[in-house]
Amino acid sequence: MSSPSRPVTVLDKPAVLAGLFEVWRDIDALVGELGDTQWQTATPLPGWNVHDVIAHVIGVESMLQGVATPEVDIDVSTLDHVRNDIGVMNERWVRSLRDLSGAELLETFRSTTAQRRQALSDLSNAQWNDVGFTPAGPDSYGRFMRVRVFDCWMHEHDIRDAIGAPASTGELVGPAGDLALDEMATSMGFVIGKRAGAPDGSRVSLELTGPLGRAINVAVDGRAKVVDDFGDDDPTSTIQLDGLLFTRLAGGRVSLAEHADAIKYGGDEAVGRRVVEHLNYVI
Repeated sequence: MSSPSRPVTVLDKPAVLAGLFEVWRDIDALVGELGDTQWQTATPLPGWNVHDVIAHVIGVESMLQGVATPEVDIDVSTLDHVRNDIGVMNERWVRSLRDLSGAELLETFRSTTAQRRQALSDLSNAQWNDVGFTPAGPDSYGRFMRVRVFDCWMHEHDIRDAIGAPASTGELVGPAGDLALDEMATSMGFVIGKRAGAPDGSRVSLELTGPLGRAINVAVDGRAKVVDDFGDDDPTSTIQLDGLLFTRLAGGRVSLAEHADAIKYGGDEAVGRRVVEHLNYVI
């Protein structure tokens, strides 16, 4: 038997589910008392308001429960903010749920996530580690669920931005944020090596500060890859910024121009700046 072309990501099921269930609870609490006007507030995502973001989360979790994507009255692929087949699926769910009131949508969110909690809790370890489709390419179902933590966590902060309810330090600290950053870290080799074109021999350290603080280190040696550290070598470029700002830039939710003064560079500043300019990798 030939070995797989890429390693399978094996993740602790209770840890990932703790993060996923936490972010669902946080979203529930965040939108639970919204008024009608707040549900219609635009988010940083083009074409989507708060109602649409919750509808999107419902749609993905419904799909994972085996519910067919609904038909809608227009060809959503023609919309400016729909860029690929996944975007088409997302938009069909969003449009199909637009007639629900905020209260009705919240009840649908609660019933859908309750079904998902039960289904995920009932998964065997073999099913959890089984390799199949994920948005990051073929990998374990557990990896897919970590992607779901990332997606839902990002959308929590989309809603927070829209309604003017930024997360406190206590609200940022927890398994959901940690897992979201774990997932984002896996893409930094691609961002730094491919998108930013860091030259061979580069050692780039993203130094995230604040409640989401951590270091993400990428070494370029033929190809760029995330490493725990650089051994006895110093980084050739350092980039220091707040952890939440990192996630908003990487997700394309805020513009670099508005936050350029909040980022500090060390070492080869040209490479560091090029990395930050190409940080927006989320589709």
